Amino acid sequence: MKRSSSRAVPSFSCCTKALPPPRTLVPLAMPFALGLVLLLVPVRRAEAVPAFAEQTGLACQACHVGGFGPQLTPFGREFKLDGYTMRSNAFNLPFSAMAVASVTHTRKDQVPPPDGLDRNDNLTFDQGSLFVAGGIGNHLGGFAQITYDGVAKAWSWDNLDVRAVTRGKLFGADAVYGLTLNNSPTVQDVWNTTPAWGFPYTDTAVSGTPAAAPLIDGALAQNTLGLSAYAWVGQKFYVEAGAYTSPSAGTLNWLGADPGDPGDIRGLAPYGRLALQRQAGGGTLAVGAFALEAGINPGRDRSSGLRDRYTDLGFDASWQKALASGDTISTQLRYVHETSNLQASCALALVGDGITPDCAHDHLSEWRGDIGYAWHNGIDATLGAFATSGTRNTGLYEGDGKPDSDGVMAEVDYTPWGSGNSPLGPRANMRLGLQYTAYGKFDGARHNYDGSGSNASDNNALRLYTWLAF
Repeated sequence: MKRSSSRAVPSFSCCTKALPPPRTLVPLAMPFALGLVLLLVPVRRAEAVPAFAEQTGLACQACHVGGFGPQLTPFGREFKLDGYTMRSNAFNLPFSAMAVASVTHTRKDQVPPPDGLDRNDNLTFDQGSLFVAGGIGNHLGGFAQITYDGVAKAWSWDNLDVRAVTRGKLFGADAVYGLTLNNSPTVQDVWNTTPAWGFPYTDTAVSGTPAAAPLIDGALAQNTLGLSAYAWVGQKFYVEAGAYTSPSAGTLNWLGADPGDPGDIRGLAPYGRLALQRQAGGGTLAVGAFALEAGINPGRDRSSGLRDRYTDLGFDASWQKALASGDTISTQLRYVHETSNLQASCALALVGDGITPDCAHDHLSEWRGDIGYAWHNGIDATLGAFATSGTRNTGLYEGDGKPDSDGVMAEVDYTPWGSGNSPLGPRANMRLGLQYTAYGKFDGARHNYDGSGSNASDNNALRLYTWLAF
């Protein structure tokens, strides 16, 4: 059994990030019923959707680097931490929509091809999303998203972040105290270093991607629900503590999520976050740490009496500087180390090959970093690198039993209306992007990683995408 490296997608005032395909089909009536439920949520503003731009009276570039989400400027971070409550308009329509389409070419044809698609050169409607987003008064705000996955052809709930905030003083400094109810660890975070909002901000749903990733890197997205309390003190210190649990299998099925992947949380899964932000080198520097500990019943099977345990510890740093020319330079770095004990999966024979003496214990490390340059909030260039390594375990990983993968991704994108000058009005925004991903290692090896002659470079992918928001 391999853990999926599925990723969540973003939240902001102008745009959002592509999320992993839902694994179960739900009735077409579901999005309409869910929409009625979302109308009852006491929010009028969201985080990564054009409703925020209308609410604040500001162009997308005020909150987003490059004039499009989800990468946040320091001002955008304040907007989110303040509970999405800032507004200049007395009323705005609290709904938004977005869509992503792309064409993807891989170096070698994919055998077998993705379900319902060709072996190569696939033109796909990746996803379409609807948002309810906004704030009420000075204390309540948030956003809720539902998404249609054009590759899986299924509706599901997507990112959720609902907040209650108040303000005061702590040690003589201004402070914001808040609660966040959300459905994915790190989706509430404001720094573009943690898994939910890290680069790439939209990526392929068609070509092959490495199998191994820490639990916090998307495996719990949209199949958990968590509540955290946080404090933001003096616009410098951030501290957060909370916990996640699993909704019932019936609820998740109705919402379009797979209740069995990776399973349900036994009790509560605690989550914590610390960050320090300050001025450095003429820009804004942030350093921090985050941690998640979870006990999982794999596939919701409790018959063994055991559980799989995961402990993820991450460290991150970012630096962003707005230049006098109006350009922006930014860089992000993240490291996550995971220690796991898969006792339940071994007892249930979900992993294990009968040869590996200790199939349960596993260690996994993930590095990700990127540097970007935004020219006049219109043309962006980003270069990123990633690497995953871990314990050799033939009962857990295919091929030679190693999870090691690494590579680079380069992207150039164009946002013509980040300053709010769209001919279709201030709500409309668009990004055109070209991505190239090159792999050095893939699922444990450079050559013949699957035992069938496939090389890591066979998965190199060129992707041209269009991302629309309104």
